[in-house]
Amino acid sequence: MAVGEFCRQVGGKLTEISVSLSMINISKRTKNLHMADRTERIYGLIGFPLTHSFSQNYFNQKFEAEDISARYLNFELPDIGDLMEVIAEYPALSGLNVTIPYKEQVIPYLDEMDDDARKIGAVNVIKFVRKKGNDIKLKGYNSDVIGFSDSIKPMLTPERNKALILGTGGAAKAVRQGLINLGIEPVMVSRTPKDGVITYGDLNPEIMSTHKVIVNTTPLGMYPHVDECPDIPYALLTPQHLCYDLLYNPDVTLFMKRSAEMGAETKNGLEMLLLQAFVSWQIWND
Repeated sequence: MAVGEFCRQVGGKLTEISVSLSMINISKRTKNLHMADRTERIYGLIGFPLTHSFSQNYFNQKFEAEDISARYLNFELPDIGDLMEVIAEYPALSGLNVTIPYKEQVIPYLDEMDDDARKIGAVNVIKFVRKKGNDIKLKGYNSDVIGFSDSIKPMLTPERNKALILGTGGAAKAVRQGLINLGIEPVMVSRTPKDGVITYGDLNPEIMSTHKVIVNTTPLGMYPHVDECPDIPYALLTPQHLCYDLLYNPDVTLFMKRSAEMGAETKNGLEMLLLQAFVSWQIWND
């Protein structure tokens, strides 16, 4: 399904019903398994909580539209140690997405990681490589870096060769690696001083003029807190700036609105989100 077609179908509102497996006992999960077609592949998302993920709706619509014998489930795990139990109970499990708080905690359970995931230190896609017998090899990937890179690349210009990354979490690390892969020099911005990181108070006219790409990786401005935005000097923005927000709900965040008022080019995280899903499917079926 094309990105544009999917966006029209969902109207840009990417919400889904989370399956709270943390509240379902083993017998009920096993019953659910027995009801499934034995030829049906299972994919899913692990995290806690899962009330704001979009993957289940996206993939199940894809499976139905393309007549793929598969289901996508949400596995809301209160502890990462429950992962092996899920794998044992779902022998048709063929791939997983990983969201907070397990992007780093899942690493000890993996047999292998790709280069980007290793550099970032976070995983959000797990590929299941099934060997003879019941042996399973788990390989971790990070589709955040691929989705972000592919989304922002067409908007880069020779003048946009330095970037400010607002935030220092897992998403910020993926954005940082993506920018490095694209030849852009990134600097992380935090509210508190850290090694190799500048603070919002350091954002003077010189830094703002030389760093023409600004990426918000914080949750500031996400629904329902739509009246919040990162504390940057918006008056120093120009039409040469690109202000990219990883958030996608609302469609136009306050960060984007204030940036656009100064003439800056803006973009939200919707395309990145869809590209991440495409990448996950490619990884699982490669």
